[in-house]
Amino acid sequence: MTPLEPFGARLRHAMDTRGPLCVGIDPHASLLTAWGLNDDVNGLERFTRTVVEALADRVAVLKPQSAFFERFGSRGIAVLEKAVEESRAAGALVLMDAKRGDIGSTMGAYAEAFLRKDSPLFSDAVTVSPYLGFGSLRPALDQAVLSGCGVFVLALTSNPEGAEVQRATASRGGSLAQLMLNHMADENAGADPMGPVGAVVGATLGDAGVDLDIKGPLLAPGIGAQGATPADLPRVFGSAVRNVVPSVSRGVLRHGPDPAGLREAAERFADEIRVAVAGA
Repeated sequence: MTPLEPFGARLRHAMDTRGPLCVGIDPHASLLTAWGLNDDVNGLERFTRTVVEALADRVAVLKPQSAFFERFGSRGIAVLEKAVEESRAAGALVLMDAKRGDIGSTMGAYAEAFLRKDSPLFSDAVTVSPYLGFGSLRPALDQAVLSGCGVFVLALTSNPEGAEVQRATASRGGSLAQLMLNHMADENAGADPMGPVGAVVGATLGDAGVDLDIKGPLLAPGIGAQGATPADLPRVFGSAVRNVVPSVSRGVLRHGPDPAGLREAAERFADEIRVAVAGA
């Protein structure tokens, strides 16, 4: 099997050529209903197929939320496997939003599920949680490098509850989030144009109050339905804004099931992000 280019290089190319946008595939019950679909596997499949067919040949990153497929059991996972395969075949990078976090062999099994090339769920990157200690992520970090993939580590998330953990003072001083970001920077040292380890940092945070120069990508959820706009990105991310991968889910998906509506919404967000980043 031909080795992939390093993830950072592939992501940089995708954002430069397709626009700096990640679109979430979040088939939760209310969206299925809004699309006139049943909240069952058939509705899940139609929703997912529509999004993939509309966007996979034009956006840089598609981010399926694993939980919304897992809730339907093995048939839902089968829909997810097909979506991953077809999205990657159309040229989109797939970021599996699984937020896995464990230790030892269990973390290794999660890494194999999402980052091993012969896995049915093989994705270009996966989200993980570091709050069992950054070292617990080692199996995923190593597997990502081996496969040419990426790992996005939760740092400062867009949900208000996250602050009680992420803003807490670490044993070495400074916030726990900054400690995690420092670890990420160490993992990315020497990489060009970006390393394989990214951070998840909410676009709704205002002044993040941390050093985001990790030499890796910064996944920025919160644009659209959660209240952030592309114009907020330079203020939140400062000099690291060019490495930001803004993530939009409902802001695009609410324009379905019309494929043209999905495409127009994605293109509009990508254009607004380009303008915001260029002016930073």
